[in-house]
Amino acid sequence: MPKPLEVLHRSLNTRVIVELRGNRGYRGILDGYDVPHMNLVLRDAEEIINGEAVAKREKVIVRGDNIIYISPP
Repeated sequence: MPKPLEVLHRSLNTRVIVELRGNRGYRGILDGYDVPHMNLVLRDAEEIINGEAVAKREKVIVRGDNIIYISPP
């Protein structure tokens, strides 16, 4: 079974769904991440609130403390 960081690394430059606390999230291309804090950089992202796309963002930095899960769409 692959380790979580291996899965995250293989997801670079692919589209992912990031679910955040507070019924928020993003759908976008994983552009980068840092290892100690799991902060993410997404590009060409859609901001999702309560399951509905509300805005498009060219680049987003997501703080790792707020992430519930990361998944391919």
